[in-house]
Amino acid sequence: MKVSRRKFIGQSALGFAAFSIVPRHVLGKGYLAPSDQLTKAIVGTGGMGRGHIPYAGTRVVALCDVDKKNLQLGLNEVEKGVKSFSDYRELIQLPEVDIVHVATPPHWHGIIAADAVKAGKDVWCEKPMTRTIGEGKRLTEAVQQHGRIFRLNTWFRFEGNFYGMNTTIKPIKKLVDSGLLGWPLKVTISRHTGFDWKFYWVGKTGLTQQPVPAELDYDMWLGPAPYKPYNVHRTHQTFRGYWDYDGGALGDMGQHYIDPVQYLLGKDDTSPIYVEVDAPVQDADAVGTFRRITYTFADGCQIVLDGEGRDENVAYIEGPKGKVFRGFKTDIPDLERKLAEFPEPPAQQTDFVDAVKGRKTFALNDQNGHRSCTIVNMGLIAMRLNRNLKFDPVKQEFVGDEEANRLIDQPMRAPFTM
Repeated sequence: MKVSRRKFIGQSALGFAAFSIVPRHVLGKGYLAPSDQLTKAIVGTGGMGRGHIPYAGTRVVALCDVDKKNLQLGLNEVEKGVKSFSDYRELIQLPEVDIVHVATPPHWHGIIAADAVKAGKDVWCEKPMTRTIGEGKRLTEAVQQHGRIFRLNTWFRFEGNFYGMNTTIKPIKKLVDSGLLGWPLKVTISRHTGFDWKFYWVGKTGLTQQPVPAELDYDMWLGPAPYKPYNVHRTHQTFRGYWDYDGGALGDMGQHYIDPVQYLLGKDDTSPIYVEVDAPVQDADAVGTFRRITYTFADGCQIVLDGEGRDENVAYIEGPKGKVFRGFKTDIPDLERKLAEFPEPPAQQTDFVDAVKGRKTFALNDQNGHRSCTIVNMGLIAMRLNRNLKFDPVKQEFVGDEEANRLIDQPMRAPFTM
């Protein structure tokens, strides 16, 4: 009896342990041995999607975009014979696809990623992971239920020069874990600590209706979002300025900045219990800016998003025993010698291809990615409502605020659903 690749990979951990010794023919057509090259399909061939066409250990076999010009730009960069689609629902059914890379605007992330894992695909998803907290909850459920490997594409919790710190995050994590800074900690994300809030990602009010370009399937571009008349500023790069599709500066850069902090503080399995907001009153359609957003965890740790850059001398991390400033400068004397006495942070699975082949959980996955995306979405909801909010990290809902909870699960335009 033949066993399908999807059914085999979705089996228990015991099945995974036997992965490398099961004969290829038993797994059925389409199975790739660990030594084989993985195949990839990209949904969304704008700048981000095209920028990730080359990735070591993978080969692109299909592309999808609702804009024919974007799709052709993607096809120009791949080998002949790569399949192309305007509807992702056709693409995810291809038996030859191992990984689906979701590089669309965020209002599509949750639906496409969930549909892909249900179709037996592993997923690489751009940030923010989902546009709402509810979509994140359902996506994590789908990934776990179907036994897929998920990667969220922000990498600063494990590699890369971490913005204004002039180092990777590893020595910062080691310092936090050492206890030399004390506890609880306050982390301030500001231009003075090396982080650029891209406040040019704001929407425009009073948009006038324009003709839809012939190359764009605008109805499919909107997908689950409410119908609004076409204006070029709603689409492509400037979509970030509208609540229906993203969340402005915080939606665009928030998970890049906040996810490493969540890792530093050891908060991958929880969320803040309180969010305070200082921001102008927001338009119902167009995202604006914020002055300051402060998150507080149950143990007193805080994450401060400083949009105004109020304090030029602010520390990036501040504890009762010490501070860390931009450039990984600290006020702790003889830090290098003291840190040498402490263990290195635990190793992380940072090779996505290896994670897929070995069925290993990736360093930034659906579970911890959902938690850091929840922090972003908590701030966006506080901005929209222009008030402080209490949050239950276990139930993942706001406390005593029905209007805020309605923004956790926002209606989707038919026929789209999660």
